[in-house]
Amino acid sequence: MKPISIIIITYNRPNDMLALLQNITQLDDINELLEEVLIVNNASTSNYRGVKEYINAKPSVPFKYINAVENLGVSKGRNYAIQQSSAPILMLLDDDAVLQNKDCLKQLVNVFENNNTEHPKAIVSFKVLYYDTLEMQKNALPHKQFDKYKNKSFFETYYYAGGAHAIKRSVIKEIGLYAEDFFYGMEEYDLSYRVLEAGYSIIYTDKIIMLHKESPQGRVASKEKLQMMWINKTKVAWRYLPKKYFYSTALMWSLQYLRKSKFDLKGFCKTWKIIYNIPSYNVRQTISNKTIQYLKKLKARLWY
Repeated sequence: MKPISIIIITYNRPNDMLALLQNITQLDDINELLEEVLIVNNASTSNYRGVKEYINAKPSVPFKYINAVENLGVSKGRNYAIQQSSAPILMLLDDDAVLQNKDCLKQLVNVFENNNTEHPKAIVSFKVLYYDTLEMQKNALPHKQFDKYKNKSFFETYYYAGGAHAIKRSVIKEIGLYAEDFFYGMEEYDLSYRVLEAGYSIIYTDKIIMLHKESPQGRVASKEKLQMMWINKTKVAWRYLPKKYFYSTALMWSLQYLRKSKFDLKGFCKTWKIIYNIPSYNVRQTISNKTIQYLKKLKARLWY
């Protein structure tokens, strides 16, 4: 068994997906380190014929192309792919990205093997730069104190970049898969709290660099996505954190929704009704005081 499976969930970006596969074939040590590259087409409506033709033309590279029967969303899509994979290290990438350093597979193995953290490593979050400008993508650095952490080569942290990370299969087997009631947004926080509560660490490293084809201006989130992020972040706070953080998260994200939706009062009221009912259908799994203290040591932002 080779150590790494690469997992990519793709949706309506066939040209970017093809470029990523071409990039992967150029990485160092793929024959020794790469068990498989799993591509899950998340019920895209675009034509992926070019991607399939490229895969068929590269029989020496362990590509596996799978069609999902429906759009599974982020969490279900990742779970579906994880359950199809087999290697001990699962490397999850956005489909609109490429890997900059050709030695990233070897670097990833070395990072996991290096015992330089307080707890065993569960997740490694990568450095993410914008493809066109090579500037650091601020919202992909896994810490909210960007200016303080942006120049660090390595640090322990409390969440990770969902489309630019690797996780140990053994940890997934221990704590479970992604929560499948997160169709879009904040599923990483849910998994992160479970990882930390189980006694593992999440780290950031600049030894693996991903170039993301997102614009530096970011993508404009729809009102529906803003609602999902508000609901899901509040749901995470209810499940895992002391209640004061549930209330503060609900309030602060409601203000964020108003600002970014240009004061969509109809959506605001509709979402507050959902938020109000979160305690009635979500079981609290409050993390221990030990984990709370560890989060505070990491300078985690808990209020929202």
